[in-house]
Amino acid sequence: MFASDTKYPKSWYADSVQPAPATRPALASDLDTEVLIVGGGFTGLYTAYHLATAGVKVSLIEASRIGWAASGRNGGQLILGFSSDMPPIEAALGKEKAREIWDALREAGQFIRHLIHTHQIDCALTDGHLWTSVLWQRIRLLSDWQEEAATAWGYDHLAFIPRKDLPNYVDSPRYVAGLYDKEGGHLNPLKYILGLAKVVEGLGVSLYENTKAIRYQKMGDGYLVNTEKGQIRCRKLVLATNAYIDRLDTQLSARILPVGTYMIATEPLPTALAQQLLPNQAAVSDNQFILDYFRLSEDNRLLFGGKCTYSGKTPSNLTEGMRQDMIRVFPQLKAVKISHAWGGHIDISVHRTPDIGKEGDKYWAQGFSGHGVIPTSLAGKVIADAILGNDRLLQYFMQLNNPAFPGGNLMRVPLQAAGMAWYRLKDYPIPGLAY
Repeated sequence: MFASDTKYPKSWYADSVQPAPATRPALASDLDTEVLIVGGGFTGLYTAYHLATAGVKVSLIEASRIGWAASGRNGGQLILGFSSDMPPIEAALGKEKAREIWDALREAGQFIRHLIHTHQIDCALTDGHLWTSVLWQRIRLLSDWQEEAATAWGYDHLAFIPRKDLPNYVDSPRYVAGLYDKEGGHLNPLKYILGLAKVVEGLGVSLYENTKAIRYQKMGDGYLVNTEKGQIRCRKLVLATNAYIDRLDTQLSARILPVGTYMIATEPLPTALAQQLLPNQAAVSDNQFILDYFRLSEDNRLLFGGKCTYSGKTPSNLTEGMRQDMIRVFPQLKAVKISHAWGGHIDISVHRTPDIGKEGDKYWAQGFSGHGVIPTSLAGKVIADAILGNDRLLQYFMQLNNPAFPGGNLMRVPLQAAGMAWYRLKDYPIPGLAY
């Protein structure tokens, strides 16, 4: 399931990057470095950025290509918050520390925009995110979050959108209310991470592609990491592999579960139709347990995501199944052709809280649970700050409860799938309920 590859998986994102990015060299001999980062996704590159700006010698290895996994295939939505929302974080840390986490997360989102504007990264950054409700009984989730964000976290930028005004944001009969966040947005994640990698290289970080970490061990006052063509000695080790940790660290891999999720892209839509569907071009996601999310691309395609699987296998009828989900949202797209369909793995934690921590001089970040574009920016800063001597926020994250999944290697997947079946039932309406 987690074999590395020298090419980017087929997706609209990969086809949007022209010419295709040149492959960076693989590690060909032994290496000594101060900090070694394993994983060339958002978390690894953000960590490298903050360390390099502080003058630390950093090397990064990636088993495939930079942005090959979830960082280069995701929905590209900039959503402020965690998959777990804030209640479990507040319960574990208290209001004051949880507020520090929230403020740091908001800064992490602003940092993404800062990087894009400062370094002129061409990634189709677009402002605005709309969180919608399909079910009448879930409208209160929107209004409750609007109130909580303002009163508990000092975030008063959310606007409640009643059903009568939704056509100004999304022209779909499926939704009954929405919550608009002007600080949200969306971007082309593969273009963004490729631009971020160039920025990091410009700071002196060595990036090695097609270099898989096979195993690591403690050695002296650091670590020894074995790859296929060389050994790497480092003082500090950062594991930023998310769903692809696999057998590199069995203790960490037991705390996350890889889940397949999928996207399709339509053929380019006529401008008038694209503007009708999403008049202000905001990204949209709903508050179903198995949610849909979508947005327009820079060439007027509808990029539509959803579904999830636990088997590690792509559904045989993926494209048609996703197309039917899209038509359920936008019946007016019934005759539109699908040009691309792709998927990948996200890493969920038991409580959907991010798992960020350290043991000795080994650091890690994982468990973003499908909500990682902004939280990975925070994770990279938290880990880098800890390596540089300020582990305040890292200690907060280590107080969150991120246990191993029950059932061990044999039963954790079927147990999780059974639990998810219960939650899927809650995605159906309550008869007779009206707004």
